[in-house]
Amino acid sequence: MGKKKAKAKKTVATLRHEDASRKNIPTAEYESVMRQEEKSAVQVAYERRNRDLDPQLVWRGKDEQDWSDLVVHAPPLYIQEKVQPKVLIDDLLRRTKQSEKSADPQMDLFADFNGLPEEAKSTEFYQHDANWTNRLVLGDSLQVMASLAEREGLRGKVQCIYFDPPYGIKFNSNFQWSTTSRDVKDGKADHITREPEQVKAFRDTWRDGIHSYLTYLRDRLTVARDLLADSGSIFVQIGDENVHRVRAVMDEVFGEDNCCALIPFSKTSGFTPKLLSEVNDYLIWYAKRKDQTKFRRLFTRREPIENPKERYICVETPEGKIIDLSLAQKMGEEPIPSGRLLRLQQATSQGKGVDNSVPVYCEGRPHFPPDTRHWSVTASGMNRAVKAGRGYSVGKTLTWISYRDENAFKVLNNNWSHDLRASGFGDAKRYVVETLPMVVQRCLLMATDPGDLVLDPTCGSGTTAVVAEQWGRRWITIDTSRVALALARARVMGAKFPYYLLADSKEGQQKEAEVTHTEPSTAPTHGNIRHGFVYERVPHITLKSIANNTEIDVIWEQFQEKLEPLREQLNKTLSKKWEEWEIPRESESGWPADAKKVHAAWWKERIARQKEIDASIAAKADYEYLYDKPYEDKKTVRVAGPFTVESLSPHRTLAVDADDELIDPEMTDVETGEDDFVQMILENLRTAGVQQAHKEDKIDFTSITPWPGKYVCAEGTYAEEEGQPEKRAGVFIGPEFGTVSKPDLAAAAREAGNAGFDVLITCAFNYDAHSSEFDQLGRLTVLKARMNADLHMANDLKNTGKGNLFVIFGEPDIDVLEGGTDELSKAVVLREERVASIPAELKVATENLKTEKKNKPKKDDKDEKDAHAARLAGLQERIDALEREAALAERFLERAAVAEPGEVFVQIRGVDVFHPTTGEVRSDGPEGIACWMLDTDYNEESFFVRHAYFLGQNDPYKSLKTTLKAEIDEEAWSTLNSDTSRPFPKPESGRIAVKVINHLGDEVMKVFRVEEEE
Repeated sequence: MGKKKAKAKKTVATLRHEDASRKNIPTAEYESVMRQEEKSAVQVAYERRNRDLDPQLVWRGKDEQDWSDLVVHAPPLYIQEKVQPKVLIDDLLRRTKQSEKSADPQMDLFADFNGLPEEAKSTEFYQHDANWTNRLVLGDSLQVMASLAEREGLRGKVQCIYFDPPYGIKFNSNFQWSTTSRDVKDGKADHITREPEQVKAFRDTWRDGIHSYLTYLRDRLTVARDLLADSGSIFVQIGDENVHRVRAVMDEVFGEDNCCALIPFSKTSGFTPKLLSEVNDYLIWYAKRKDQTKFRRLFTRREPIENPKERYICVETPEGKIIDLSLAQKMGEEPIPSGRLLRLQQATSQGKGVDNSVPVYCEGRPHFPPDTRHWSVTASGMNRAVKAGRGYSVGKTLTWISYRDENAFKVLNNNWSHDLRASGFGDAKRYVVETLPMVVQRCLLMATDPGDLVLDPTCGSGTTAVVAEQWGRRWITIDTSRVALALARARVMGAKFPYYLLADSKEGQQKEAEVTHTEPSTAPTHGNIRHGFVYERVPHITLKSIANNTEIDVIWEQFQEKLEPLREQLNKTLSKKWEEWEIPRESESGWPADAKKVHAAWWKERIARQKEIDASIAAKADYEYLYDKPYEDKKTVRVAGPFTVESLSPHRTLAVDADDELIDPEMTDVETGEDDFVQMILENLRTAGVQQAHKEDKIDFTSITPWPGKYVCAEGTYAEEEGQPEKRAGVFIGPEFGTVSKPDLAAAAREAGNAGFDVLITCAFNYDAHSSEFDQLGRLTVLKARMNADLHMANDLKNTGKGNLFVIFGEPDIDVLEGGTDELSKAVVLREERVASIPAELKVATENLKTEKKNKPKKDDKDEKDAHAARLAGLQERIDALEREAALAERFLERAAVAEPGEVFVQIRGVDVFHPTTGEVRSDGPEGIACWMLDTDYNEESFFVRHAYFLGQNDPYKSLKTTLKAEIDEEAWSTLNSDTSRPFPKPESGRIAVKVINHLGDEVMKVFRVEEEE
């Protein structure tokens, strides 16, 4: 028995935009060495549109806004992470090949992020161009877009903007509170988002309601217009509740003459009110300059019979007979004969022509156009169409045959109510307001070419980023939500794309030659994506294209030399005078063998002639590119290209060595906020309180009063529990724009301690690298709360006390261990002993739980019922903790067994959270972590994602696992869903960095020193 042929291994590739560049902007690590003028926010003014130009919508506060230009603060953007998804896949490929002697050498794919001139310094920000990388940006889209335009020179460089703002309905229904659940319910307290970056403009509880909403939209549309190229387009997705208002605002910003289309499309699910069901959302398409707009026509597949009442819909049977279909057949009520569907089209046009007297012969009969009409083409052209088998007589009228399979596509119009699911993405929704990929796809394919830049001010789960990546567009997406960015990051990192053939490649040249029936180009290729892909195309066969195809005459004459002698021989044998169109398709049983042989030979040549003529018609006809159908290399799978994760403020790292000692502490000056800003923060603090990671651990103040200190500006009192003495908290407020450093915290803590406060609560928009370790000064506990970015622009925010405006984050509990060391050996012994003891403890806890469940309290004894419920919860929590501890220990032992000397591995044991009611730090397990990432050779200049692990319920690599199951084994894939890293060599830099993201989108990063052996 022969061996089964091995399946060909797939190649993993990515696309690069080598002729594009971006400004060299700072990483978070470089924030401290920036010049002050680089750190400061630049004010960018945008002129308001002249209100006398056209009718405008009016809303409360607009007149006051129009008294001056729109002024936007444009702070610098900071790179938080550099991600190259191919690095992550290549690492798994290498681990699968570890048993092979000749493993592939590791390429420096992170060079994609560089590209600075040799003489340029990496700290010369905004002065040099670096290699292009796509971008995920955390922050207010208004400020980010202004920064891109003013600081990075992207004004007039964006080809397409896809803007999906909140529809102006309920706040909760627009924003997802966790990466693990799309179940968001209005009014449910624990489903209200708690993200520090959630911008006030997204709230439906704005003080001025729809008036604030319209201001929000107009401001962002104004800045977006500034980014667009003259040939650029913007698509705004909106529901029917505000579509009329948004269109009026867009008329004002872009000018009504630049409106291109209003496009209704089907929602994923309809809403049924008392009256008509609402099934559509809308796209409003405007151009920067309509007369210069880039537009690529798209096509959709035509229904074989679109209008059953249309006349002359026929079928050509395999025998060549044309049958006119009945109404019942066209409506699907009766079966249609097998064959080729066609329509008989008019061959004449209105008005008298010069060659009306010239006959056109079809099947031996002369045809003339009616007196008031003329041939749509010349008489000689019509005779050529008859030769091509495209003429057909209906009584005295000559028509031409248009096959439906030759015109199977029609131009896409502005009604997108159908066929939006066939996008190739078929995934379940990840985000509460996720857009259908096909909607974004059509917009990008219509308005951009490969290599063009696409921007999305409201990223959501990253649909625009994924679609742009698939179709070779560069992209920048922005969102104020950490949850959204966490979902988008994971989605892009794990996405799988078809590998489309580049026109500027040898394979593309060969495919182009194959499609066009020409010789392959010999021009040198460079893999430039701006040349586009090799697309499928459909012939646009018209009567004119057939009539002007002189090659038909050549083919006709060539075959006549073979067909005519055979016809004469057949007529002679059968004593007939058949013309070509009279020869039957099938021979009769009584014919002599010679006649049957000649008849078969004639039909063979006749069919060959028709095939060659049809091929010539298709090749010579005009054709349309199908921009959504590029040719694909099935042997190659593509992953996303390099991208960066960025933010407006430099969220820095906690740098410690193996002994938890600080590495290179920094000193940073920072100013306290202005009086009005401080007063506003205190008012919101009094109302909102301070939220811990656990909702039950919220600090609610009974009072907040001013305090005349240099750092401590207020005294707050709160009670841990009812009946307990109140505690005094000193309040320190950081600057409105800037970073709080460890020295600031230390100075504020000393001042609070001297004043006798029980706790210091610090409020800041962001903290520097080392401040996150500072949580105690003697007896004084320091609680660091991050302020929600809503508070940057709080004038429009209703102070309801329901938003999580001040949030304290936990710290990750991380172990870093080295293979082949005594320390690891001791840890292994301890873990093995612990694994052996856990089953007995688990058995006891399980039995206790069963017993407690049986001891049901009396129905009318509320206190006993509460105590019983608490005991059940405690026992279940104990069981969960034991199972979690066992799983952690087992994974630790697995990694320890394969860690070689000189290799290290990392384990996330959980997140340490401070509980103010008890004053304790409790460690929660890794189940609250959505994703964690490693830079296994951290250079203190930027964070490169070299390992990524996803602990959430959604596996972003699901599709890639299926595609690459022959290339990467299951064991290697399984390491991606783990709280323990794969072993890796000790870093040359002596440092590793660990970034942890929980399911609420919060991020914490720690740096560890891993010393080389002496």
